[in-house]
Amino acid sequence: MQRLSTLDPDFEVRFNRLVNTRRETDNNVAGQVASILADVKGSGDKALIELTQRFDGYPLIDDADWIVTKERMEEAYGQIDPDQRAALELAAERVRSYHEAQLPEDRDYTDKEGVRLGAVWRPVDAAGLYVPGGRAAYPSSLLMNAIPARVAGVERVVVVTPTPKGHSNPLVLAAAHVVGIDEMWRVGGAQAIGALAYGTERIKPVDVVTGPGNAYVAEAKRQLFGVVGIDMVAGPSEILVIADGDNDPDWTAADLLSQAEHDPTSQSILITDDEGFARIVEDCIDLQLASLDTGKTARTSWDTHGAIIIVNDIAAEAPALANRLAAEHVELALEPAAAEQLLGSIRHAGSVFLGRLTPEAVGDYVAGPNHVLPTGRRARFSSGLSVIDFMKRTSFVSLDQKALQTIGPAAVTLAQAEGLPAHAQSVKLRLS
Repeated sequence: MQRLSTLDPDFEVRFNRLVNTRRETDNNVAGQVASILADVKGSGDKALIELTQRFDGYPLIDDADWIVTKERMEEAYGQIDPDQRAALELAAERVRSYHEAQLPEDRDYTDKEGVRLGAVWRPVDAAGLYVPGGRAAYPSSLLMNAIPARVAGVERVVVVTPTPKGHSNPLVLAAAHVVGIDEMWRVGGAQAIGALAYGTERIKPVDVVTGPGNAYVAEAKRQLFGVVGIDMVAGPSEILVIADGDNDPDWTAADLLSQAEHDPTSQSILITDDEGFARIVEDCIDLQLASLDTGKTARTSWDTHGAIIIVNDIAAEAPALANRLAAEHVELALEPAAAEQLLGSIRHAGSVFLGRLTPEAVGDYVAGPNHVLPTGRRARFSSGLSVIDFMKRTSFVSLDQKALQTIGPAAVTLAQAEGLPAHAQSVKLRLS
């Protein structure tokens, strides 16, 4: 774990290194993924059978091995604990309500030159959702990906998820029932992304692929962008906690570990103006790690990628540091007025959590906004998953003779200037 202070003479060098260190795909992974995708494109189901056996130890033989039926999803929903059912329903309701407010409006108007202009929004025909099933299974990720697709109006929503040794997580199946998944295939990894993009004998291709996964899944999405649309290339999880010394150090430690437990390459960073508080948080992390079931993973993440940064003045220094980090999750664990003020200065973040009583983990499940967020400093130019990721906009234009006479000559002039006489002629003929 790194310790930095803005007073250190080498702070800028060390902070730049922290900002620019990549924790993602290496060239070896990229090469392996390219080979897998070529295999799926060329051999279809045959490649999926071989790769699923190799990586998941699971034989795809008959239909029951390939697909999870809607009956099985409903059965799983009925078998899980009632509290879990209630939690899934609450999460789905809140996520749906938040995303319904994102639906864009069509436009149709006539400007002062008499030109009718506008745009219509339409959903894609089919969306493919990747739901992890290796290191951990995440029913929350299924909700976060499927609900905005449904709200957008996507007709065919397809899930792919690995089933190591044939095991399917009942909560994931129950979540699939809650949102009404159309197809659920027992394939995972880069090969599943390839199947969604190219299609195979059994799996029809989709238009958009979304959802988190390991380095192989992320690299497959990167390589297939253009064949299909993607939400983003997501890397390891991140959290930045900006906290003063008035916080409960146990709360802060738990918040930092909430992302560290995801993966050994996850990153947790604390910015504080209280060095004594920082030392206590370190001790609390050590104590909590001892009792965490995910302690080994979280320990590796914290020791390898964690950082504590001491500043003199949170309000003056933290926003600039946060914007350079452009983290996936940013907690402003401050009193309400200070958190609100700091929010106005945070330009680059996947999602921000305001106040001491708003842990990032609430956002992962039941707050409402999507938890599929940009990582690896991509919050500088991209946003979390939304309804619009499952839609596209088509503009339209309509001119009458008067409108054509008004703006057409300028089009002719520009077409001639660009050396495109056929463009100019198509307008000139109508003008005369």
